[in-house]
Amino acid sequence: MGIIAGIGKNFRSISRYNQIVKVLIKYGFEDLVEYLEENNQYSFMRKLIPKASRKHAMAYSKWAKMRLVCEELGPTFVKFGQILSNRPDLVPLELTFELEKLHDNVPPMLESVAKQVVETELKDKVENLFAWFEPKPFASASIAQVHKVTLHSGKRVALKVQRLGIHDIILEDIKAMYKIAEVLERRIPSLKNFDPIGIVKNFEESILKEIDFINESINIQRFYNNLKNDKTLDQFAEAPKVYSAFTTSKVLAMEFISGIKINQIDKLKAKNIDTKVIARRLTVSYFKQIFEYGFFHADPHPGNLLVLPNSHICYLDFGMMGSMLPRDVSIFSKLFVAITNKDVKIIIKTLQQLSNNVPISNMRDLEFDINEFVEKYYVRDIHENEMSTVLLELKDIIIAHGLKVPTYFFLFARSLVTIEGVINKLDADLEQFEIAKPYLRTSITKKYNPIKMGKKVANSIVELADYMEEFPSDLKNAIRKINSGQIKVDLTHKGIDPMVHTLQRITKQLITTFIMVALIIGASLLIVFEIHPLWKSISLLGILSFIIAVILGFGVLKNINKGDYDY
Repeated sequence: MGIIAGIGKNFRSISRYNQIVKVLIKYGFEDLVEYLEENNQYSFMRKLIPKASRKHAMAYSKWAKMRLVCEELGPTFVKFGQILSNRPDLVPLELTFELEKLHDNVPPMLESVAKQVVETELKDKVENLFAWFEPKPFASASIAQVHKVTLHSGKRVALKVQRLGIHDIILEDIKAMYKIAEVLERRIPSLKNFDPIGIVKNFEESILKEIDFINESINIQRFYNNLKNDKTLDQFAEAPKVYSAFTTSKVLAMEFISGIKINQIDKLKAKNIDTKVIARRLTVSYFKQIFEYGFFHADPHPGNLLVLPNSHICYLDFGMMGSMLPRDVSIFSKLFVAITNKDVKIIIKTLQQLSNNVPISNMRDLEFDINEFVEKYYVRDIHENEMSTVLLELKDIIIAHGLKVPTYFFLFARSLVTIEGVINKLDADLEQFEIAKPYLRTSITKKYNPIKMGKKVANSIVELADYMEEFPSDLKNAIRKINSGQIKVDLTHKGIDPMVHTLQRITKQLITTFIMVALIIGASLLIVFEIHPLWKSISLLGILSFIIAVILGFGVLKNINKGDYDY
């Protein structure tokens, strides 16, 4: 049986690979197929495709045909295209616009099939699990569909049910993608710079997370808790609760929330809901997600935003979320403040920090491009300076100068494009950037909170103490290895200057560290023995020594973080 199953799997993989090739030929990508085939093995396929189909495909642009290929190949490739549309650093801008149009053309599952999935996952009959199960889904997509159900307690629930067999289909498609990526990377050496296999690997991680509803339930709970813990007066966002007892990797039970889709302006006005108020609340909500929570909804299109009767905004569909480190949130805030202040040096510094201090090949050209960007910013109208526009224009400069920014940078930019489009339809005159400024300032000043700084100082002292404790033994081990010949050093003159610079910097750090430790020890002795002069029974000399040691410690840490490049 194992052998037969293995043969079956191999047959499915080969069959799917051939189907992909057939669709590529149909839409005129024969030059690409030539790289995929060996010994002219796909020549017969060209004869199987009707001339009418190929002629029809010729009416579309190259980019539109790529979108159609994704749609015809099904859910996995649609998702792949949608993710690529968020990576303008990898694909041309014209293609990103086409990929944004991707949509699913899949009919919903039959009621019996949906119930089968639910019963298999929750290990009980639907009749025992729920008081009512709505046969027809009220939402349907390529990966899942959503049914209204009622619990025996009377609570209304939105039950998201994964399509039967979609997990296996996606795994087979990913295998085919890997094969295509490997062949293309081998046969077109120039593609290695784009790392096709790495792109497929990133997609695999992303799509497998999306089809794991446990992961989505965690996203919802995290988002819900952020909103619940925000006690400020400007918090007007909501998220559904998760019912964990009815949630598995293929079934997700959420609180059913009814409201008006945020783009249904006429319905909102009919209910006497002020769209300008909604626009402001949506803007505040999104900037809070980015600059306060560091965890944001990455797909805020109108279908995922409901306006509730109390004029609050409810977010839906948490399969695609963005997460940012507190450090990166602060850097982004500095970036936007620096742009408004026309501070070219700070803009360059923040971009370097985002790209982990990658060396810049031509600093003068980068300064020129950033300066031109800033000057354009100041002569345009306020609505042309929306944050998404700023980020997308910076993106071109980032790519041109080889800076590498975190992948969420583009997700962040695309989500801002979407949310700003929604906001503009609600209130075209709203100055979004003005609303953002207080949140930018708060996220920057958070870093300099006295309590946090005190904790950092304490942690730094502990780290340095550990370092000094381990340093003698590490030095002995290094000397022992050198003497025994275990370490061999091969020096060439090429690149010697940076190495000398590094050695000088390390030497300065070590000397400063020794002085700092001596000051800490001395301060402790002065305080313990109450050496005069005293202040509240504490030696002033001891306090002074300790302060000098802390200042030196910060200097050493700053020097370490700075690295080997002096910009």
